Amino acid sequence: MLGGCVTTTTSPFAEDANAEKAVSDYVRLGTAYISQGNYERAREHLRRALEIDPESSEALATLGLVHQSDGEHALAEQSYRQALDNDPSYTRGRVYFGTFLYNQGRFDEAVSQFKRASTDTDYNDRASVFQSLGKSYEALEQNADATSAYRRAVEISRGNPQYLLSLSGALVRMEQYSQASRYYSRLRRMMARNKNLRHSPESLLTGIRIARHFGNKDREASLALLLEKEYPQSEELKAYRQLATKP
Repeated sequence: MLGGCVTTTTSPFAEDANAEKAVSDYVRLGTAYISQGNYERAREHLRRALEIDPESSEALATLGLVHQSDGEHALAEQSYRQALDNDPSYTRGRVYFGTFLYNQGRFDEAVSQFKRASTDTDYNDRASVFQSLGKSYEALEQNADATSAYRRAVEISRGNPQYLLSLSGALVRMEQYSQASRYYSRLRRMMARNKNLRHSPESLLTGIRIARHFGNKDREASLALLLEKEYPQSEELKAYRQLATKP
């Protein structure tokens, strides 16, 4: 019998697929370490991902989170921008960048990023993008735009309690009390069904403002008592006391 050599070849497509999977796995591990607050291990895995693919938008954007946690704001912004330059359709990276800009107080720029991210109908957390867009508009005191964004967050999420509260509050600021009352009532019904949902200072003050507008003194007093009992040091209680001095 004659022995022969068997030559095996690896398809370039298989190599590309393996490299892509390795990058994805490293980013997934890096993200998990970030969620645990272990930024050094996260950095290590993201660096490995970038050694395989230096232009990976996923790895670059996630590395931006690590830089941000270190207070390295210039490096964080550089990572986010590079990620989006490499892949403008990478919505999660755009959301990271928008959140970074919001935290920097650069609200106009945050609006631009969140508006673009919100157009991605396939993004699996699109409601939260509209919520962030609403917060950015609110910081700019553009209440009509904030209300529209919050309304979309409520619609897409089918009634997330935090989004309902944000929308109710925005409507109160626009003095659209009937609509505010309708959404706030939805929030109250959710809280009645789910005992894990508790009032926050914001939800109590929003309810107080609505009750006060409609002359419901009993409800106003009940919510005010709860605000004073549960959150005696809150800014919302200070705001209520100022409100209570007005006729």
